[in-house]
Parts: sequence; structure tokens; C-alpha cells
Amino acid sequence: MTDVTLRPLVASDWSVVRTIYVQGIASGDATFETEPPDWDEWHASRLPVGRIVAEQGGHVIGFAALSPTSKRTVYSGVAEVMVYVGTKSRGCGVGGRLMTRLVEESEAAGIWTLQASIFPENEPSIRAHLSAGFREVGRRERIARFHDGRWRDTVVLERRSGAVGTE
Repeated sequence: MTDVTLRPLVASDWSVVRTIYVQGIASGDATFETEPPDWDEWHASRLPVGRIVAEQGGHVIGFAALSPTSKRTVYSGVAEVMVYVGTKSRGCGVGGRLMTRLVEESEAAGIWTLQASIFPENEPSIRAHLSAGFREVGRRERIARFHDGRWRDTVVLERRSGAVGTE
């Protein structure tokens, strides 16, 4: 996808970003969430760095963001990764491009560890994370019940920066 561009995610992108997030919810393999938050809630729960959209032909087709893992200062360099690609653009490398940019922006912001918790059935997402230098650190079995009552596992992945937090 050479005609895909990446740029910062801004508030005016929210309606399309929300639609892509809803597609992820509908897939059943992207999140435990059942409803997307409104902009204010989403905005307040994400870090100011690493908010990225992928565009093709002037249309947003994917997004990425980072969330803090803790309010404690000692974990200020640890963030959770969120990458979603619209249904029609999956399997074309958009997620990998978003992930690469997310790693670059996180390191520039002093983040030393990125983590993700992914349903094992979401193999494309796991592959994209592994390609971006993440490693599997475990599996949380029956960690939570899905909205339909099924217990779900998650695969825990992390990426430790080779440039930040190495001293």
C-alpha cells in the first residue's frame, strides 16, 4: 500500500476512527468492549503521543494510539498499544505501518516498553506485533468473560526499546 500516508490523529477524525473501532468490536476478536466511548472519554484515556491515522485517497482507513498502563510515575515509560484497521483495508500491511510509526513516536517520547493484550484468535494482529519487535511474554487464560458469556484468553506481548531505558 504505497499510497497510504500516516499523520497525527486529531479530534475531527473521531467519527471515522469510531467507525473503525466499531468494526473491531463487531469482529469479536479485537476488544472486550461492547460500545465505543465518546471522544472526550477516548481522548482522556490516551497518551498525547502516538495518536496516528492511516489515510488512503484522503480517507482514514486505520488508527493507532497509546494508553498509559499506570498513573504511577515509575511506569511513565510503559504504554499499551491500540491498532485498528478498517474492514476493507485489512491484510494489506496498514497495521504494520501504523505499528512501525507507533514504535518510532513512542521512543521519541521516552517510552521504553510497549505492551499489548490480544485475543489468540486475532492472528494478524499478533503477527504484526511480532514483526514490530514484540515478544510473547505469556497467556492469560480465561482472563475475562466476553459479552456473550464466553471466557476468553489473551496473549500478552511486549516490546522493550533498544534505544530508551537502556542506561
